[in-house]
Amino acid sequence: MKVTAYTNSTIFEQLKPAWNDLLKRSSSDLLFLSWEWQSTWWGAYNAGDLWVLTVTSDDGELIAIAPWFIQHRDDGRVVRTIGCVDVTDYVDIIAESGKVAQVYPALADYLSRHTEHFDWINLCNIPEASPTYSQFPDALRKVGFEADLILQEVCPVIHLPDDWETYLAMLDKKNRHELRRKVRRAESESKLEYYVVGAEHDFESEVDGFLNLMRTSQPSKAEFLSVPENEAFFRSILRATFERGWLRLSFLKVDGIPAAAYCDFDYNGEILVYNSGLDPSVKPHLSTGIVLLVYNIVAAINSKHRLYDFLRGNETYKYRMGAQDTCVYKMVSRKRESVTVA
Repeated sequence: MKVTAYTNSTIFEQLKPAWNDLLKRSSSDLLFLSWEWQSTWWGAYNAGDLWVLTVTSDDGELIAIAPWFIQHRDDGRVVRTIGCVDVTDYVDIIAESGKVAQVYPALADYLSRHTEHFDWINLCNIPEASPTYSQFPDALRKVGFEADLILQEVCPVIHLPDDWETYLAMLDKKNRHELRRKVRRAESESKLEYYVVGAEHDFESEVDGFLNLMRTSQPSKAEFLSVPENEAFFRSILRATFERGWLRLSFLKVDGIPAAAYCDFDYNGEILVYNSGLDPSVKPHLSTGIVLLVYNIVAAINSKHRLYDFLRGNETYKYRMGAQDTCVYKMVSRKRESVTVA
């Protein structure tokens, strides 16, 4: 088994033919670990010194990718995962299922022998179900590292039933009543147009419309998009995921005026709720954001998706829609100081 480090961004093109194939064979098949996401993020942010580690078997087969970089901070040189931390909800080591027991010790051994490149390790947004969470800290401890797992955030999810009425029955009486009331009121008071962007639409125009709704929804989102790298990343990743058929960009118009939008991803039978936009000046009493969310959940149920993932954040509306928490963790590790006995 061989571990190799790559420090030039040409590694993305070099690994492109094999990257997503390995991802499909891994136990961490996440949209945010796809070649499209990882290469787009790095191209937009270039956040340090690239340090992608690959693991190949004795016969040369690619069995793992640790998509890392080294960030230079006031507290030292830190190993981070590409995507950390604000715009990427789950990240991990990509390791072929069935071979993680060999991959993690190999990576830990490599790290222990190359500590001249870094001072400590901070891997963000590791899903609780990942073998990285359950196995990698121990692999590091065995080669002289301290390793701690720290709860980072929650990711509320809805396990979708087979039909809408069963979904409603999952909610408590008050939330069920409120959903029905809001949808009835909006549909009775205004002309609603709901659509999902497809090949028949002008994609760039629809992205402009979504970003405009993002800006108007919250000052914090407007501030985020005022950073050129952030807007460039959004435009690039929306295009890349649209071309792969992973993007689900939905809009709700009220009497012909764009009122709300959701940027979701459709991956592996799951809907990932990534971001949203809202014009609060368009009939705010109609709760257009919630109405659009209801339409999207109905669509997900009808298309037999099994999970509706709200991603990171514990906003109240997620729980009113019936979501339950899952967790992501960060792993913090550094080499133990050697102790000299007099």
